[in-house]
Amino acid sequence: MGTEAGGRVVSVLIELPWPPASLSGHNKGRWVSKSPTVSKHREWAEKATLAAAGQIDTSGDGDIRVVMTFYPPNKRGDRVNFPIRAKPLWDGIADALGVNDKRFLPAFYFGECVAGGKVVVAIGGLS
Repeated sequence: MGTEAGGRVVSVLIELPWPPASLSGHNKGRWVSKSPTVSKHREWAEKATLAAAGQIDTSGDGDIRVVMTFYPPNKRGDRVNFPIRAKPLWDGIADALGVNDKRFLPAFYFGECVAGGKVVVAIGGLS
Protein backbone atom coordinates (compact mmCIF):
# COMPACT_ATOMS: atom_id res chain seq x y z
CA MET A 1 0.00 0.00 0.00
CA GLY A 2 1.00 3.60 -0.32
CA THR A 3 0.51 6.84 1.45
CA GLU A 4 -2.78 7.40 3.21
CA ALA A 5 -4.72 10.66 3.19
CA GLY A 6 -7.89 10.96 5.20
CA GLY A 7 -8.33 7.19 5.41
CA ARG A 8 -7.94 6.69 1.66
CA VAL A 9 -5.04 4.96 0.01
CA VAL A 10 -3.56 7.29 -2.59
CA SER A 11 -1.04 4.92 -4.14
CA VAL A 12 -0.50 1.18 -4.39
CA LEU A 13 2.00 -1.21 -5.92
CA ILE A 14 1.05 -4.37 -7.74
CA GLU A 15 3.24 -6.97 -9.40
CA LEU A 16 2.14 -8.70 -12.59
CA PRO A 17 3.52 -11.47 -14.80
CA TRP A 18 5.67 -10.58 -17.78
CA PRO A 19 3.56 -10.06 -20.94
CA PRO A 20 4.69 -12.46 -23.67
CA ALA A 21 5.91 -11.47 -27.13
CA SER A 22 2.62 -12.68 -28.59
CA LEU A 23 1.05 -9.47 -27.21
CA SER A 24 3.42 -7.25 -29.18
CA GLY A 25 2.41 -5.18 -32.16
CA HIS A 26 4.43 -7.46 -34.43
CA ASN A 27 1.61 -10.02 -34.66
CA LYS A 28 -0.80 -8.14 -36.93
CA GLY A 29 -3.74 -10.20 -38.12
CA ARG A 30 -3.33 -12.77 -35.36
CA TRP A 31 -5.70 -11.29 -32.75
CA VAL A 32 -7.87 -14.41 -32.53
CA SER A 33 -4.92 -16.63 -31.68
CA LYS A 34 -3.75 -14.32 -28.91
CA SER A 35 -7.16 -13.55 -27.37
CA PRO A 36 -6.83 -16.22 -24.60
CA THR A 37 -3.48 -14.66 -23.62
CA VAL A 38 -5.02 -11.17 -23.67
CA SER A 39 -7.90 -12.35 -21.47
CA LYS A 40 -5.57 -14.06 -19.01
CA HIS A 41 -3.31 -11.01 -18.55
CA ARG A 42 -6.27 -8.63 -18.33
CA GLU A 43 -7.85 -10.79 -15.63
CA TRP A 44 -4.57 -11.00 -13.65
CA ALA A 45 -4.26 -7.21 -13.72
CA GLU A 46 -7.87 -6.71 -12.68
CA LYS A 47 -7.62 -9.14 -9.76
CA ALA A 48 -4.31 -7.72 -8.53
CA THR A 49 -5.65 -4.17 -8.73
CA LEU A 50 -8.87 -5.06 -6.91
CA ALA A 51 -6.87 -6.74 -4.16
CA ALA A 52 -4.61 -3.74 -3.69
CA ALA A 53 -6.56 -0.67 -4.72
CA GLY A 54 -9.95 -1.00 -3.09
CA GLN A 55 -9.62 2.40 -1.47
CA ILE A 56 -8.14 4.48 -4.30
CA ASP A 57 -10.37 7.46 -5.04
CA THR A 58 -10.97 7.64 -8.78
CA SER A 59 -13.95 9.97 -8.61
CA GLY A 60 -14.07 12.91 -10.96
CA ASP A 61 -12.45 13.00 -14.35
CA GLY A 62 -8.82 13.91 -13.60
CA ASP A 63 -5.74 12.00 -14.63
CA ILE A 64 -4.72 8.91 -12.69
CA ARG A 65 -0.97 8.41 -12.44
CA VAL A 66 0.15 4.92 -13.38
CA VAL A 67 3.82 3.98 -13.51
CA MET A 68 4.92 0.69 -15.04
CA THR A 69 8.40 -0.64 -14.42
CA PHE A 70 9.36 -3.47 -16.73
CA TYR A 71 11.77 -6.16 -15.53
CA PRO A 72 12.33 -8.34 -18.61
CA PRO A 73 13.22 -12.02 -18.39
CA ASN A 74 16.24 -11.52 -20.68
CA LYS A 75 18.01 -8.87 -22.77
CA ARG A 76 16.39 -9.83 -26.08
CA GLY A 77 13.31 -7.62 -25.70
CA ASP A 78 12.51 -4.31 -27.33
CA ARG A 79 11.90 -1.58 -24.74
CA VAL A 80 9.79 0.40 -27.17
CA ASN A 81 7.45 -2.57 -27.49
CA PHE A 82 7.10 -3.39 -23.77
CA PRO A 83 4.28 -0.84 -23.17
CA ILE A 84 2.44 -2.21 -26.23
CA ARG A 85 2.60 -5.72 -24.78
CA ALA A 86 1.09 -4.32 -21.57
CA LYS A 87 -2.22 -3.18 -23.13
CA PRO A 88 -4.20 -6.02 -21.48
CA LEU A 89 -2.68 -4.97 -18.14
CA TRP A 90 -3.86 -1.38 -18.67
CA ASP A 91 -7.34 -2.65 -19.52
CA GLY A 92 -7.50 -4.90 -16.45
CA ILE A 93 -6.40 -2.05 -14.18
CA ALA A 94 -9.06 0.21 -15.72
CA ASP A 95 -11.70 -2.51 -15.25
CA ALA A 96 -10.82 -2.86 -11.57
CA LEU A 97 -10.88 0.90 -10.98
CA GLY A 98 -14.09 1.35 -12.99
CA VAL A 99 -12.55 4.01 -15.23
CA ASN A 100 -11.71 4.52 -18.88
CA ASP A 101 -7.99 3.98 -19.41
CA LYS A 102 -7.79 7.31 -21.27
CA ARG A 103 -7.58 8.86 -17.78
CA PHE A 104 -4.24 7.18 -17.11
CA LEU A 105 -1.19 9.42 -17.09
CA PRO A 106 1.43 6.76 -17.86
CA ALA A 107 5.12 6.66 -17.13
CA PHE A 108 7.49 3.84 -18.02
CA TYR A 109 10.72 2.66 -16.45
CA PHE A 110 12.93 -0.26 -17.33
CA GLY A 111 14.67 -2.35 -14.69
CA GLU A 112 17.25 -5.08 -14.84
CA CYS A 113 16.43 -8.56 -16.08
CA VAL A 114 14.87 -10.94 -13.52
CA ALA A 115 14.07 -14.62 -13.83
CA GLY A 116 10.70 -15.00 -15.54
CA GLY A 117 10.27 -11.24 -15.91
CA LYS A 118 7.65 -9.09 -14.20
CA VAL A 119 5.90 -5.74 -14.40
CA VAL A 120 5.58 -3.63 -11.25
CA VAL A 121 2.79 -1.09 -11.41
CA ALA A 122 2.39 1.94 -9.14
CA ILE A 123 -1.13 3.33 -9.23
CA GLY A 124 -1.62 6.53 -7.43
CA GLY A 125 -3.23 9.82 -7.12
CA LEU A 126 -5.39 12.04 -9.20
CA SER A 127 -3.96 15.13 -10.78
